[in-house]
Amino acid sequence: MIEALVEAFVGVQAWLLDRIVQPPLLALGLASHVEMAFDAIEFFLAGVLQISVAFLLLRPLEALRPIEVWPDRRAVRVDVLYSLLDRLGIIPLFVFALLAPLFLTIDGWLRFHDIIPPQLEDLFPGLETRPLASFLVYLVVLDFAEYWRHRLSHTFGWWWALHAIHHTQRQMTLWTDSRNHLLDDLIGGAWFAVVALIVGVPPGHFVGLLIAVKTVENLAHVNARLSFGRFGELLLVSPRYHRWHHALELPPGDAYRSGCNFAVLFPVWDQLFKTQYRGHELPASGLTHGPLPESAARSGFWRQQCEGIQAMVAALAARRTAPTGATEDHA
Repeated sequence: MIEALVEAFVGVQAWLLDRIVQPPLLALGLASHVEMAFDAIEFFLAGVLQISVAFLLLRPLEALRPIEVWPDRRAVRVDVLYSLLDRLGIIPLFVFALLAPLFLTIDGWLRFHDIIPPQLEDLFPGLETRPLASFLVYLVVLDFAEYWRHRLSHTFGWWWALHAIHHTQRQMTLWTDSRNHLLDDLIGGAWFAVVALIVGVPPGHFVGLLIAVKTVENLAHVNARLSFGRFGELLLVSPRYHRWHHALELPPGDAYRSGCNFAVLFPVWDQLFKTQYRGHELPASGLTHGPLPESAARSGFWRQQCEGIQAMVAALAARRTAPTGATEDHA
């Protein structure tokens, strides 16, 4: 079934390239960009699937069992814009355009020195004949890496200044997942690509892994009273679990000084590295203080991007002038 779905996806991708995208590129003398266009269509189709699943399955939950009801939802609209830019491939293509020269250089260097990055199938040959098991193993490895990327974005002051935009939203919904600074997306894209290169993620798995991660992230931010049950919430990040990560007031204690519940998919990483908080309440979301002005919760897209840059510059300047041995505190 998985192979049939992949074939259907590739078929639609090829049809869009042949009938819609390639003719104008050839007419404009841009034949060298056809391969990049093919990749862009892949991002676009994956985004259409992600948005469709999120809207058709999660938006009704928000309407039927909301945690909070807001008379004015204007603050949510900017998150919808972020989601469209992200899921339909505009931001990923921006990230790709910036990172592609670097990774092409790395790939060329590796090939020149006859270095082929190993795949997990090289270590575990049995995965070659078990595509579902292979997919799940890569998902666990990438999620482990994403846990540390997310945790580090709360640890370094300059990075937190960018990532804090994601946390300023006080009307958290399924759309909030894509509310990120462009530089934060660039770092996240580079991180994901490097890890995928190191572990050798097969091209056929890449889109599926991306859809799986993004869909669960949408679910984790949903404004709905949704429980996975006592056992289920140990296996997968739920809206309740992730809401504590966005809590207006973090749990007390030094263990949560920089936040809690950093896991993207699997809560086991928080449990292993002592950053887990299993509160049963559904706290309000947002930031009461931090590197960004209070207005960032209501700012538009470009204003938030400017505020993030200003906060990052301020954090770097403060670090340079801080006394030796001083530590940052941005919980």
